[in-house]
Amino acid sequence: MNSFNNTNSTYNKREPGIEPYAFLLAAYIACLIIAQVLATKFTVIRLPLIGNLTFTGGEIAYAMTFLCTDVIAEIWGKRRAAITIMCGLAANILVLVLIRIALLLPPAPFGDGDDAFRAVVGATSRVTIASIIAFVISQSHDIWLFHLVRKWTNKRHLWLRNNLSTFLSQVIDTTIFTLLAFLGVAPVIPLIIGQLTAKCLLALIDTPLAYFLVWLIRDRNKKTVLQTTG
Repeated sequence: MNSFNNTNSTYNKREPGIEPYAFLLAAYIACLIIAQVLATKFTVIRLPLIGNLTFTGGEIAYAMTFLCTDVIAEIWGKRRAAITIMCGLAANILVLVLIRIALLLPPAPFGDGDDAFRAVVGATSRVTIASIIAFVISQSHDIWLFHLVRKWTNKRHLWLRNNLSTFLSQVIDTTIFTLLAFLGVAPVIPLIIGQLTAKCLLALIDTPLAYFLVWLIRDRNKKTVLQTTG
């Protein structure tokens, strides 16, 4: 029985309740949406031993979405992770519709920011469409591979499935997203290479965060169970 169907107590004795999941879902959707806005900013930085990296401002936010789904998949399982992805898809579609409505509205006679607004939000529309397509494919692959590796390792080595599923899914996502969003607008090959490098570095950083969040949520659940059953 999952926590949605648990009517006898606030928390299920086998898995955490809905509060930690709601927080992760909110963080997931927030990062997913803001990543599309930040993706319209391009940056180039130089790293020692690596050289110049070209990527967008949305990399950190989007990398956090994989952290959220990996933690959700580890604690609540594949079905809840799939529900999370569907919520993200619905949020993406809603944002796209609201953007198009805003672009159709006539500008006010005062102020001179409508052209800048249309330039930024119009670019975001293309980014959002590209993101929806890449998102569905890459996130579904991430959850599938995460659970496949989890089964192979008999539920051990979270670091392995976290990094492997995230990295390969990021390759898929970055390639599809960059080609659809920026072909003809920006140099796509340097963008793909730069984004993948940045995402690999971020994936290594988020591994200890994944361990910490899994420990924190499970530890909190144990304490809650002891309090409700003691």
